[in-house]
Amino acid sequence: MAGKEDMKLLGMLVSPFAIRVRMALSMKGVSYEYAEEDLLNKSDLLVSSNPVHKMVPVLIHNGKPLCESLVIVQYVDELFAGPSILPTDPYKRATARFWAAFVDDKLCPAWIGILKETKTEDERAEKVKEAHAAIMQIEEAFPKLSEGKAFFGGDSIGYLDIVLGSCLFWFEAFRTLFDVEIIKSSEAPLLAAWAERFGETAEAKEVVPEADEAVQYAHKLRAAYAAAVTK
Repeated sequence: MAGKEDMKLLGMLVSPFAIRVRMALSMKGVSYEYAEEDLLNKSDLLVSSNPVHKMVPVLIHNGKPLCESLVIVQYVDELFAGPSILPTDPYKRATARFWAAFVDDKLCPAWIGILKETKTEDERAEKVKEAHAAIMQIEEAFPKLSEGKAFFGGDSIGYLDIVLGSCLFWFEAFRTLFDVEIIKSSEAPLLAAWAERFGETAEAKEVVPEADEAVQYAHKLRAAYAAAVTK
């Protein structure tokens, strides 16, 4: 296993994508240096390490940068000893990857769209509808994916738990920001119960911030957007 000096993570406290990587590294017991980024004032290291997207997370391992949270989590899982994050069974592993991609392709664009200042109320309502539709598909799949156990990963959290669970504090923040509930217990009781269990895990408590942090960051984004449009 690499020492702390070999591993550096460029992240942001309220980035669910960076949180995924932090959780994976923690689960594997990997020591690393953490650098908090300001996406409104990106560092030269971030821009040079991720010239395509210029976004977090970036994991720099032995001087070599890796980008995109799903790619990094899989890399960490394959490289380091410790509990397996992805399922060891090939079919279950492929299925977990499919649903992780679903979260990033369908759910994340919807909830991030709710947050964007450029959205009208009608556009925001449409994004809420899209988020709810994605949640309901995951709700329907949960019994089969979890095989009747507490988490997508079984008795303990795994790959898909990390991928979806990293977004939960933003979902909570939306209650304050927009009076919007992404996972409704009346409509998605299985996911609502799962979310409660996820939040109580040691892995989540170690890394996932409080919803208030997301609320504060959303206000910061609003202020930056307002300043930009008045220039």
